[in-house]
Amino acid sequence: MGKEIERKFLVKELPASLNEYPYHELEQGYLNTDPVVRVRKEDEIYYLTYKGKGYIEKEEYNLSLNEDAYNHLVAKADGNIISKKRYLIPCEPYTIELDIFSEPFAPLVIAEVEFPTLEEAKSFTPPEWFGEDVTGDYHYSNSYLSQKKIKKHKQKPRHNVSGFIFDYYLRP
Repeated sequence: MGKEIERKFLVKELPASLNEYPYHELEQGYLNTDPVVRVRKEDEIYYLTYKGKGYIEKEEYNLSLNEDAYNHLVAKADGNIISKKRYLIPCEPYTIELDIFSEPFAPLVIAEVEFPTLEEAKSFTPPEWFGEDVTGDYHYSNSYLSQKKIKKHKQKPRHNVSGFIFDYYLRP
């Protein structure tokens, strides 16, 4: 793949027509977090990914795996295995990748948008339903989530969907 240029946002509200969009079921585990080396199952496709340092722009390389290799490697992953449903929502000329996380990170929802150039990423105006831009906040990186110890709270959340996760689960 080469270079990945993306921005990441919390979500204020889910699109009303969410079920009309295609989606993928993702599962991923991290073999290393510095540098990031992860294995991912996307529906019935398997691969290993290396990601370089950076937030908005970073190196990324994928290597195809078969199911046996994926199962062997994911069993060696450190920390949490991350599962999520990724909806693909058109936002011409881009595609929004809307990730709805499963336990233990539910109800976390993050929207990512990839761009061909850094200039386009910086000039992107997000849709109204997007919340805070968390591109540079490592608390929302999947590699960080994979290593995070989860604390369960008995009280009801007092924040929006994504804010609840950050305030109660992710802040140190």
